Amino acid sequence: MSIEIANESGVAVDTDAVLAVARHALDEMGVNPLAELSVLLVDIDYMTELNHRWMGGDGPTDVLAFPMDEGSVDHGPGETTGGAGEPALLGDIVLCPEVAAKQAATAGHSSADELHLLTVHGVLHLLGYDHAEPEEEREMFGLQARLLASWRSTRAQ
Repeated sequence: MSIEIANESGVAVDTDAVLAVARHALDEMGVNPLAELSVLLVDIDYMTELNHRWMGGDGPTDVLAFPMDEGSVDHGPGETTGGAGEPALLGDIVLCPEVAAKQAATAGHSSADELHLLTVHGVLHLLGYDHAEPEEEREMFGLQARLLASWRSTRAQ
């Protein structure tokens, strides 16, 4: 699994942990080990610009996911793809640590925990999960919680 990470946010972030949680989520979801992912951490101004340009939103958001090769993502053993064995470019996850820190304070956990949650959230979006409808939200957020819990349990050992 190739995961590139760039921290252009100006905020100190444990990028090793962000990489580890992304890798864990992808592994647990059965994504082809040759898949490629990019994670970019940006400041509030750049996230505001991206949110406006791509989502039509006002102000910054916490995470954006830009899928690249949707048709070639190997979601696991139950699904076959045309280019089996070839690397799939999953896409980009963009995180804003400053927004994450504000949300973490409101939620009562650490900024690192919030960034880990947002990373898993972004991975799930790249894999085709959404939360626009209540049933989709229950499925995605339940899966997100299970992935985070399993990742935390592996780190505690």
